[in-house]
Amino acid sequence: MILRDKLTEYLNKLFSPDSIKDYCPNGLQVEGKTEIHKLVTGVTASQALIDEAITRQADAIFVHHGYFWKGEEQCVTGMKKRRLASLLAHDINLYAYHLPLDIHPGLGNNAQLARILDIQVTGGLEAANPNSVAMRGRFNAPVTVAQLSERIALRLSKQPLVEGNQDKPINTVAWCTGGGQGFIEHAAAQGIDAFITGEVSEQTIHTAREMGIAFFAAGHHATERYGAKATGEHLAGQLDLTVEFVDIDNPA
Repeated sequence: MILRDKLTEYLNKLFSPDSIKDYCPNGLQVEGKTEIHKLVTGVTASQALIDEAITRQADAIFVHHGYFWKGEEQCVTGMKKRRLASLLAHDINLYAYHLPLDIHPGLGNNAQLARILDIQVTGGLEAANPNSVAMRGRFNAPVTVAQLSERIALRLSKQPLVEGNQDKPINTVAWCTGGGQGFIEHAAAQGIDAFITGEVSEQTIHTAREMGIAFFAAGHHATERYGAKATGEHLAGQLDLTVEFVDIDNPA
């Protein structure tokens, strides 16, 4: 068991949310029980994840995608009302860390994707930004576009959308989990061979073709499963907590 305030303090120290400008509040978003015995981790604080946390008698939930995004409807009605009502009725704490979880050098979504795909991290894609959300790196040995596509499909259990010559060799790579397709021009301008992200926009394909960079869209959810999971495993190892990762399937 750990006290809510102690877990909040631990997570804020771990992720330093005040060091990066974000689109939502990071940290404890919904206050619940004072004592936390069991924590459920997941990608998004959807109703399905909340319901699973209730079934598993969790005292807290840790996610990458929480609530209260800039520009969203502020009124607590409909879906938002039902989600908050479920959390409050069962006194469940909700923790959410968005960009701080993306950029964490060990537990973050980008770091975990690099680990899974055997990428050596060489630094941030935005050289002047110490909190660069997109990263750059290289492979120990060159892979072709076709080989990297196969690796992504096998290890993420998600067939990626791919743009590029299947036989093109890839030495250097940049990536940004989730909706990071806007960074492709940064990668191409630096002469990087390939760019991996979760989503694709119509213009992304034209950019890849015209700037000569291979492109992989491997799914927003599929590329961001691993930060929350790694964080849960870290917390279970460091604190007196029972932690379970719950993967609510999402094809996006």
